[in-house]
Amino acid sequence: MPPSTTDDRAVGAPGVSPLGGTVRAVVVVAAGSGTRLAQGRPKAFVEVAGRSILERSLEAVFASSVPTHVVVVVPAALVDEATVLVRGVAGVAADHVSVVVGGDSRQTSVAAGLAAVATGVRTVLVHDCARPFTPTTQFDLVAETVEATGHGVVPGLPVTDTIKKVSAGGAGRVVGTVDRSELVAVQTPQGFPRAELDAAYASAAATALEAEAADDVAPVVEFTDDAALFAAAGHEVVVVPGDPAAFKITTSWDLRRAETLVAERAGGSSVAGGSSVADGVRAAADRLRTGLGVDVHAFDADEPLHLGLLHFPGEAGLAGHSDGDAVAHAVVDALLSAAGLGDIGSVFGTSDPRFAGASGEVFLTAALERLTHAGFDVVNVAVQVIGNRPRIGARRLEMEARLIEVVGAPVSVSATTTDGLGFTGRGEGVTAIATALVSVVEPRERTAPPRGTSTAGTGDQRDQLDQSDQPDQTDTTETDRSA
Repeated sequence: MPPSTTDDRAVGAPGVSPLGGTVRAVVVVAAGSGTRLAQGRPKAFVEVAGRSILERSLEAVFASSVPTHVVVVVPAALVDEATVLVRGVAGVAADHVSVVVGGDSRQTSVAAGLAAVATGVRTVLVHDCARPFTPTTQFDLVAETVEATGHGVVPGLPVTDTIKKVSAGGAGRVVGTVDRSELVAVQTPQGFPRAELDAAYASAAATALEAEAADDVAPVVEFTDDAALFAAAGHEVVVVPGDPAAFKITTSWDLRRAETLVAERAGGSSVAGGSSVADGVRAAADRLRTGLGVDVHAFDADEPLHLGLLHFPGEAGLAGHSDGDAVAHAVVDALLSAAGLGDIGSVFGTSDPRFAGASGEVFLTAALERLTHAGFDVVNVAVQVIGNRPRIGARRLEMEARLIEVVGAPVSVSATTTDGLGFTGRGEGVTAIATALVSVVEPRERTAPPRGTSTAGTGDQRDQLDQSDQPDQTDTTETDRSA
């Protein structure tokens, strides 16, 4: 079976394609030999606590709320076994899966997977099967950022170890120390606009063929990840926050670590002294907190409109002591509420002259820093805008991208009207309602820097928020609460 052949046994019955309208795909690369793992068979088929690495890697993909074409790339000799495993994980969604035979390198295996992606797909994620604990939220964050920006997107973690540069020859003599503030450890999935990624891979393949035809003795460049190939084709790549759980299984030690993680998540006896699975689930749930935020602002024709960290030229602005960004303020309230840290009025005040005209991002960044200091991490945020204008639909993805950039976690935005009822129906103002899910983070688990490190907004305003004392609680009244 040639490398580009799709195994139709992994696809549903003939007829109308279930992938019609599907705009996302995940190519799961599982064709490696697993030599360094040294378990006697390809890594994807090695078991972790009774289930293969491949099965565990697919669970997070199928947990997404967005229908996705899942293309699994495997060794030719293991197509039948892979098909059984993949269909078992997919269940009733087996018609969204294709199994593809890989090539003799990672790059050719990814190319084979891309060739099998459904026609209508516009966003492609490439994921290493060897990262079986990558959370669904990481898949969603990468895909949403690709769709909002049009760039390549990679998840990454800050490098915490000191990095030394050593000489090429000799006994590894240290020649310098690398500034780790400019480094990130990159994970998967890596996401891309489908058309640009296809073109980048086609260009790389053409270059390899030209070198072969010319008997070029210089080795053809094999890129270490898809983002490097994408960037080499002239496209921009951006980084979003990764997750420590998305580590790669490469050695036997990694495999043992993975087994421990499975036991911890299940509350297994090998780690938790015999506690039940239910106890483990409850323990995980006990770390989650939810919060609700609502913000209301009337229109002010003399002010510019700032909403969801975007400027809407030509629209009447919103009245308020700051820039009146109801979306940002509702999200701040939701985050503070989830962490039990009060609300925007009690934390920042409603009439402090230092914050006159302050952007919504200033308050968001400061609130996120407070969450980090209090030991919370943001899981996700959802916000709905209620009002006749501005029209959110055309800029929804742009708004989500800006909020994701600042919050550092998935943010979804929706909009609706009240069919002419109430003050929003009469066109007098805007309401924003936000919910936030945060998690209690143990100090030993926190490897990412504080959220909200964007540089937008004035430095003076950020400094004022960092240095401000808590205002009197009497500053927050029902009639003067909106920032």
